[in-house]
Amino acid sequence: MKYGAVALVSLFVGVGIGNSDGSADSGKGAPDAKAAPQPTVTVTRTAEAGDPEPAPTVTKTVTAKPKKTQESGPADSFSGEGEYVVGEDIKAGTYKTAGPDGGFGCYWERAKNASGEFDAIIANNNLQGPGRVTLNQGEYFKTNRCQEWKRVG
Repeated sequence: MKYGAVALVSLFVGVGIGNSDGSADSGKGAPDAKAAPQPTVTVTRTAEAGDPEPAPTVTKTVTAKPKKTQESGPADSFSGEGEYVVGEDIKAGTYKTAGPDGGFGCYWERAKNASGEFDAIIANNNLQGPGRVTLNQGEYFKTNRCQEWKRVG
C-alpha cells in the first residue's frame, strides 16, 4: 500500500507538471498568446422551388414631344425696369403698361442713342396711371418703376 500511495501521489504530481507551461503564473487561466485565428462561417441559402423569382426589368422608350418655345428675337413684352434697343431687345410697335410699380410714378423715355445726353431724348413721360407709347426700329427705350410693358399693336 505504501508503494500504491507513492504511485498515486507521483501520478498527480506528474499530471500537474504536464499541464504547467513552466511560468510562475500558470494556473491563473491566462489566454495563450499564440492562439490560432478562429474560422469565419459563411452561410449560403439556395433558392428553393417555391421562392418567387425576381421581376424582370422592363425598359420603355418614350419619344418626348418638344414644347413650343418662344420665338427667338425681340420680345413683345418686357419688364418695367431697364433699357432696351428696339428691334434687338424688343419689337417695334405700340406698348402699354398698367402704370407705376409703386407710389413714385412710372418714367419712360424714347431716345436716339444710349448716350444719356439730354439732346438724345425723343420723348419721355412720368405716368401716374396706365399709359402707352409707340416705339420705332433703332430707338432706345428706357423705363423705370413701371409695371410690365405689353405690345398691343
